[in-house]
Amino acid sequence: MCRFWHITDIHWDPDYKVTGNPNTVCPSSSNPVPNAGKWGSYLCDSNWNLINLSVYTMKDLYPQPDFILWTGDDTPHVADEKLGEDAVLQIISKLTQLIQEVFPGTKVYSAMGNHDFHPKNQFPGNYHRIYNKTAELWEPWMDHQSTATFNKGAFYTERLKGRIDQRIIVLNTNLYYRSNKLNVGISDPAGQFKWLEEVLSNALTAKEKVYIIGHVPPGFFEKRRGTSWFQHHFNNRYIEIVQKYHSVIAGQFFGHHHTDSFRMFYGHSGSPIGVMFIAPGISPWKTTLPGVENGANNPGIRVFEYDTNTLEVQDMVTYYFNLSYANTIAPLWQLEYRLTEAFKVPDGTVQSMEMALNKLYNNNDYLQKYYKYNSVNYDLTECNKDCRIDQICAIQQVDFVKYEDCVKRESSSSTLTAQVPVISSLLLSILFLPF
Repeated sequence: MCRFWHITDIHWDPDYKVTGNPNTVCPSSSNPVPNAGKWGSYLCDSNWNLINLSVYTMKDLYPQPDFILWTGDDTPHVADEKLGEDAVLQIISKLTQLIQEVFPGTKVYSAMGNHDFHPKNQFPGNYHRIYNKTAELWEPWMDHQSTATFNKGAFYTERLKGRIDQRIIVLNTNLYYRSNKLNVGISDPAGQFKWLEEVLSNALTAKEKVYIIGHVPPGFFEKRRGTSWFQHHFNNRYIEIVQKYHSVIAGQFFGHHHTDSFRMFYGHSGSPIGVMFIAPGISPWKTTLPGVENGANNPGIRVFEYDTNTLEVQDMVTYYFNLSYANTIAPLWQLEYRLTEAFKVPDGTVQSMEMALNKLYNNNDYLQKYYKYNSVNYDLTECNKDCRIDQICAIQQVDFVKYEDCVKRESSSSTLTAQVPVISSLLLSILFLPF
């Protein structure tokens, strides 16, 4: 069986410490942190114990993956004035060294996250020292041409090792992030869209299959209605490119959410043409995004089983670390679920993920199961009707306008459904009125 790992959103907080003073546990939390444990806290980013164990657990489970996808966000959620360029690079360096030590000789395709820069989110569309120094750190994983391309905008492409008909495209989607003030009003920062189309066009001519990876995904965050990451025109351009070249794109793999989810892409006729897998983060950090309740997660790591001839995803296996259990009893990484078993689908192809979406839409048991996995077994509450709308529409519609239409349609449908029992009750009352 051929496999590759996908890890994301490590967010190492070097200053985490176990202390009786809840106000000095970790700078990545703006609130007091009671009961800090050896393996971390849901209010904080990852400590070194958690990170180190996570990577060594990957080694114990599958020591010889074909490659590793690492989709960014390495530094903690702290104010810019508490970091700096050197601090950011030191954190990226430390995590890079750990992965290289545990998986020597393994190819790693690594994308930068919006926190892997200083100031955070503000990625320029041209040469920068952080791009250059990061490329130097990742030089053992990149060829000369990749390094040269990376220096221009933190993106690159390479053929899969030992293959002439398969490649990885590593994107810097932080250029499109709505929190990035540098690229407002720019149609194609760093020329990445033009470059991406050229790579995909060449792949089409050469009959290659492609994986696309990045950090910030297009579309919407399922935990807060209407929250998108890309600026509108960038979101449209990305979707257009996927629609144009979907025949060569075998999979898309992103992070940023810290949650476990997926996104469907559709052609102009409405048929499914692509799927994006969003992996859960290693950091358990509880989001401070206003309006999000229970916004933490248990740490997660993920391995994909895939067809080496077609790059089609055959299965997806997610492991999780119950942080509460670890801090009170013992540290234990355990199997959370296997995609094909949990959702009764043949594999992880576009058609199968459309089947999975239909099950979430039509079967509440599957929806509740998915919702539990979404926070990596952290939020075990019921996914109510509003939650259902947010989850389903985020998966189904990456396009801004179609997402809004989905929310309106499903909200209207939920209202009508809720009214049916009331109407039925009134009709029964009328039927049995004494005359």
